[in-house]
Order: sequence, then structure tokens, then C-alpha cells
Amino acid sequence: MILDRELAPEFKGIDNINFLRPEELKLANGAKLFSFNSGDQELVRIEWVFNNLRFDPAKPLSNMATNAMLTDGTTTLSAAEIADKIDFYGAFLSVDYGYEQSLVTLYSLTKHLDKTLPVVKDVLTNSVFPQKELETFIRNHQQKLQVGLKKNDVVARRTFNKALYGDTIYGVTAELETYDTVKRDDLLAHFKEMYQPVNCTIIIAGKVTGKSLDLLSGIFGADWTTLLAAPDTSQPEVVYGTEQFHFIERPDALQSAIRMGLPFINRKHADFPAVQVLNTLLGGYFGSRLMNNIREDKGYTYGIGSGLTSFQHNGTLFIATEVGTDVCKAAITEIEKEIGLLKTQLVPDDELELVRNYMMGSLLGSLENVFSHADKFKNLHFSGMGYDYYDRYINIVKNIKAHEILRLANQYLDLDKFYRVVVGKY
Repeated sequence: MILDRELAPEFKGIDNINFLRPEELKLANGAKLFSFNSGDQELVRIEWVFNNLRFDPAKPLSNMATNAMLTDGTTTLSAAEIADKIDFYGAFLSVDYGYEQSLVTLYSLTKHLDKTLPVVKDVLTNSVFPQKELETFIRNHQQKLQVGLKKNDVVARRTFNKALYGDTIYGVTAELETYDTVKRDDLLAHFKEMYQPVNCTIIIAGKVTGKSLDLLSGIFGADWTTLLAAPDTSQPEVVYGTEQFHFIERPDALQSAIRMGLPFINRKHADFPAVQVLNTLLGGYFGSRLMNNIREDKGYTYGIGSGLTSFQHNGTLFIATEVGTDVCKAAITEIEKEIGLLKTQLVPDDELELVRNYMMGSLLGSLENVFSHADKFKNLHFSGMGYDYYDRYINIVKNIKAHEILRLANQYLDLDKFYRVVVGKY
């Protein structure tokens, strides 16, 4: 059969998406273990996820600094020795900090787990936060901050988060002197309280064998004990800021950074899948209304977008861009105009269908391997939700109507409640 290249390929919608679901095992020491077994390569990714301790305004960097310095030395290994042992077996070890959880992640060939897992165990039980390494950590982060504070978009993001969330784990903005408050004794105490099996969720994904599970359960099960009482991982209630407009003038700026948004619902709310459609229409993909107006039509910016963040007890909708200083006010006016149109006019069927297909395709594309499936599970697990969330999400995205978009826009996009930050000229 000869392919007729003048005919476009037949378009087929996505009917359903099959999610890999984990096997669960609770270890005797209180740690939870979830296993995703899939794939042909002898490779696994193992994540040790810890809920952050309750935020202490007097020690605002404790969660971040403790996580960042985990691999800087233990009672038996220096930072260089940890790196050498991991590299020798072609593995990769990293630490990642989030507002609500901190992670230690290992990528390793299955056949080398007997060599790489003990290194991670040493990191999670015997880290010592050497004073010399701490001084290097402080110096490096102060230098990075000095560079970051010269960038308008960085300042805008920091100011926006601070405006909304104030002195909480979501709003903390470290200054240069804040790093000088990080003390080794505080990190040691924080480490002993937080990095315990009772506060740990282990997620292994890849080609998971019974032998590798036994090895993981043995090293991080009976041989790893909880020494202190279960840590306090609750977070203080957020009190949103009362000042809604923040302007930081930079007379020499060629561009102004704009960040707008408001406190929002999170993934647990019944409307969340539907407002994800609304957000995508507004600024959530390259063909969005904000991109078509601010970039393509007006030429005010190279890029503009909107997004949703979902935390355990709250969320945020934000819009971010950088524009020429001479069109800053005009850009904000156009942003508000696009929000107004979503509140007053029905979205055309062809535009809504395009967004539906984009979102379904994006969801399917985000499940390219077993690690992606594990990531989707993490979103659910740490939000206290089940896989029925994705069933609802798919159903809503595929079937949402224009009049529902109009209702959601009027319910949630209240411009009087928006926080606005401009850094540069206004």
C-alpha cells in the first residue's frame, strides 16, 4: 500500500489511560514501601521520601539545609568517598528539597544494589554535617543568592511567595544573613528527628526482583530503627498577606518581571481537574490565550504562562512573564482583559476541543516509563488520594463544556483578590 502524503493521518481520541499501581509493604519499623515492577532494563530508581518538620521561623532554612547536606559526609565516609562509591557502580545519588517533602533518590543497576544501598543507609543514619562543608554550603548559597537577586524574575517570584504566604514554609525568602543562622548542631538535631523510618516512604520503580525487595527491606527494615518519637510534620496555618500590590523599582531595568495570582484550591478539591482546563486555556500551554495575545499579537514578551500549584492544605494560581519596561502596564491590562473574556464569553468549541486533546495527550505523554507512573502515584499518595482522582480527571477533561468554564472563571478568577508584583519599571 502506497502512503498518500496529501492525506492527514486519522485523528483518534484517547479513550482511557492505564496506570501502573504499586504493591505496598509496610516494614516493621514503620517505613512504607511501594514497589512498581516494570521494564526490561536492569535498572531501578529508589526514592526515600520524608515529610518536612514543622516550619520554625527562627530557623527557616533547617529543612532545606539538612536535606542539601546529607551527602556531605557521614561518620565513616567523606563527601568525596560517598561520590566515589556511588560512581564506581555506575549509580547516581541525589537529594531534592520540596516545600512539604524532602527526597533522597538512587538510580542503580539491580545487580549492584548490595553495594549501593549500604551507602544510602549510611547517609540516612550517620550524616554528620561537617563544619567545613557547612561553611562551604553557606558561602555557595550566599553567592548564588547574590546572583539571583540581580534577576528581576527571581525577585518577583520571591516577593510573590512572601506576599501570599508570609513567614511560613511556603513563603520563606532567605536573605544573605539568613544563611549565617544555619548551625551544625541545629542540623544534627533536625536530622535525627526527621530522617527516621516512621517518617519515611520508600518507592522503588523499575525492574524490581524479589531479591532486590528482600535486600531493600532488610537494610531499611529491621536494621533501621526509630530512635525518637514520631516527628511533628504539620505546618502552621497560612495567613495570607493583606498588601496585594508590590512594586520594586529598578531604574536601569530593560525588562519588568510581572507575577500575578491568588491563593487557590488544591488537588483535593472537586473542582481542581476542571480549573486545570481553565488554567490551560488561560496560560497553560503554548497556544494559550495569554501567549496568543501578549506574545504573538502584541509582541510584548518572549514567553508568558499561568500555572497551578497544589500543596497539602492550599494552592496557588499564578501568571508570570517578563516584558519591556515601556509596555509593562499595557501587558497587565491585556492579562486582565483575557481573564475578563473568560468570565464573560463562552469558549468556542474548537478551542475547547484543542485544549481537551492537548491535556489528554500531555497526560498520556507524561507516562512514558515506570518512573513516570511512580511520580503520578506520589502526587496521589502525599495528597491522601486514590487513583479514582485520575478517573475523575480524565472524565472531566474529556467532557467539560463551555458554560462550565464560564462558571469556573467567574467563581475563581476574581481580579480584586489577585496579588500583583512588578520588578523593574512600572
